[in-house]
Amino acid sequence: MIPVGGYAGARVAVLGLGRSGLAVARALAAGGAEPLLWDDSPEARARAEAAGFTLFDLTRGAAWDDVAALVVSPGIPHLYPEPNRLIARAMAAGVPVDNDIGLFFRSFATPDWDDMAVAPRVVAVTGSNGKSTTTALIHHILQAAGRPTQMAGNIGRGVFDIDPPQDGDVVVLELSSYQTDLARALTPDVAVFTNLSPDHLDRHGGMGGYFAAKRRLFAEGAPDRAVIGVDEVEGRFLANQMAQGAADDRVIRISSGQKLDGPGWSVFARKGFLAEWRKGRQVASIDLRAMPGLPGAHNHQNACAAYAAARALGLAPRVIEEALASFRGLPHRSQTVGERGGVRFVNDSKATNADSAAKALQAFDRIRWIAGGLGKEGGIAALAPHLGSVVKAYLIGHSARDFALQLGDLPHEICETMERAVARAAAEAEPGETVLLAPAAASFDQYKDFEQRGDDFNARVAALIAT
Repeated sequence: MIPVGGYAGARVAVLGLGRSGLAVARALAAGGAEPLLWDDSPEARARAEAAGFTLFDLTRGAAWDDVAALVVSPGIPHLYPEPNRLIARAMAAGVPVDNDIGLFFRSFATPDWDDMAVAPRVVAVTGSNGKSTTTALIHHILQAAGRPTQMAGNIGRGVFDIDPPQDGDVVVLELSSYQTDLARALTPDVAVFTNLSPDHLDRHGGMGGYFAAKRRLFAEGAPDRAVIGVDEVEGRFLANQMAQGAADDRVIRISSGQKLDGPGWSVFARKGFLAEWRKGRQVASIDLRAMPGLPGAHNHQNACAAYAAARALGLAPRVIEEALASFRGLPHRSQTVGERGGVRFVNDSKATNADSAAKALQAFDRIRWIAGGLGKEGGIAALAPHLGSVVKAYLIGHSARDFALQLGDLPHEICETMERAVARAAAEAEPGETVLLAPAAASFDQYKDFEQRGDDFNARVAALIAT
């Protein structure tokens, strides 16, 4: 556990008692603070009490007297689409509002570091797509290189549940816009911006607010090195703001699909090859095409981001290449789960919107596509340019018929359930084809989350392969 520093003897309110809220409460107590816990949900309050915590009703009139800070769980909106009433009350009372990420950054460094040969460092990854894979890939590279490392944030453990860092430790954090938006301290040593596409716009008041939340990781923290994807205009803007000139190698620009010129430091992937350029010359090249855990251009972008972060930490290109080759990917993200009769089965249940599904569809040839669920605004109309590799679609869930109308002349079948979709796709698939689950929809019509949906797909495939 990392104890929270700076609040010894103070009363600190905690709003939201999920995983991060309870971890913060424990860390506050370990740092000598008095945590005041509250959640609007009776079930969450009951779980907190069962865990040994004392509740404090923040809805009372005098609740904010002598409160030093309010720590808000990331899932609670604080400004848009409308201010949370308790957060608004804290702000009116002049109580500083923070979250677990802000407290982590102000508590991470301790006097114990004076006795370490190499001070611990933090790599923080944000962006719209690929955050989890990039974070896990950086962590994997460090592990393969024999470097002490921990992974936390929006993936793995909560930031306060990690162990106190040892000599030379590298903590790799995945940070969502919900986490960067409210943190009062953001000081990573290496900050990574993968890409930007519309998401969570109601929470951030539009695309500008969404980008602003991501940008805070760089603008507030001034990282020693910034790894920035420049395939969208926002990334190019951010890279320009962070660099003092074209040759400033504190900024590493990354891309998937375009060659990056200039005297600075860049890492890009084209036609399956990753290239590193520095000071106007190529210094390394890696063939990504045969790496099973990194299929498709979107994963090649993730590889570029992870490679650049690892290079910023001082790792050699060949060490990174060996680690990339041994990476097997994350569950439910372009995950190859089996093969039968020359047909590959791939689980990308995390593709919950059209943008992420488009990336999955571009990663494979001759696809039997399983899609559907609880469709989002616009459905799959935006996928029309990316359906050239789809042999046939097998549609499931609430939006199956709506999706069918948007597919036009593309062969499709309304299957409704995962069981039937997997069975029909497997029965019709020919050698060399891929049965791909990339739903382009939320899972909540039939499953509790995308993980359960992906697990169902995996189980159906495993049963088929076993027969």
